[in-house]
Amino acid sequence: MDSIPPIDQFLLRHGELAKLMADPNFYGDRKKSAEIAREHRRLGELIEAHRRCVNLETAKMEAGAILGDPSADDDIKTLAREDIDRVCSCEEEARFHLLSLLVPEDLDDSRNTIMEIRAGTGGDEAALFAGDLYRMYTRFAELSGWAVELLSASGAECGGFKEVIFSLTGENVYRTLKYESGVHRVQRVPVTEANGRIHTSAATVAVLPEAEEVDVQIAPEELEITVCRASGPGGQGVNTTDSAVQILHKPTAMIVICADERSQQKNRVKAMKVLRARLLEKKQREEREKYASTRKSQVGSGDRSERIRTYNFPQSRLTDHRIGLTLYSLPQIMEGQLTPVLEALGHAALESRIAEIGRGTP
Repeated sequence: MDSIPPIDQFLLRHGELAKLMADPNFYGDRKKSAEIAREHRRLGELIEAHRRCVNLETAKMEAGAILGDPSADDDIKTLAREDIDRVCSCEEEARFHLLSLLVPEDLDDSRNTIMEIRAGTGGDEAALFAGDLYRMYTRFAELSGWAVELLSASGAECGGFKEVIFSLTGENVYRTLKYESGVHRVQRVPVTEANGRIHTSAATVAVLPEAEEVDVQIAPEELEITVCRASGPGGQGVNTTDSAVQILHKPTAMIVICADERSQQKNRVKAMKVLRARLLEKKQREEREKYASTRKSQVGSGDRSERIRTYNFPQSRLTDHRIGLTLYSLPQIMEGQLTPVLEALGHAALESRIAEIGRGTP
């Protein structure tokens, strides 16, 4: 096993947190106590992973010493060889687990998430595919126990969506879905195709960590808010009240429109949620670009203009181009069974980050 990284500073921090948690007034501030308890658990897992690596290394050295001892009998040496085989079979996994815990956490990982799906090239078929992606992600959210809230939707005449924006609330939502941003391409025979030809269409997905007011400061004078009569397909009230809200953020020229609620106030709250998320994502993207020359994730930049995946319906095939993953279980995936894809992406990203740390990249 390669040299095991020292964790003295983490041991010290773990002890400090344990003392804080022993204070009778520890739970007075619920938010702070939850953050400390979470850090304490993570450090405990790190310490245990380090201990396992040390134990495996020790067992390997002791077995090696026995094999090199001319006075040891054959039975003892046989046991020593078995110990070495056992250690070799699990030391790589143990070391990877330790290194993964040493990778600094993405502070956004625990945030809730706003997803935006837009039809791209392909006309009606692209809008239908955008609707399929929306259903896929909402089904996955349901299977994960997350809450889904529709924030804004622009339907297409053929079905599906020109654009749909929704929020996902739950545990580690952003950590799970953050690598979904990019261009998703579909290859299939449209229902309107008489000759059975396969068409290629696309939709773009953006995954934004939900921003708190403290994350993004927006001055009232930076906003131009207008209201108008909602437009859309019929309904008992959607077209009869001035409830649609458009917010223009003057410094960036970003425009957010929300018209799904009958209440003007509710539409305004939803529009502000989307605007804050977009501004936070813009701020983070600009920060990442500062390091673009030295740091390039194997999984990709998260740029929504990057083609990341192909859904080939005739072959029941999904291919993620960033990590060379191909699965022939497309019907199940479209029903929300995304876990194999997301886990592979997360593992590839972690491997890339560990390699960067090994090279000394920040």
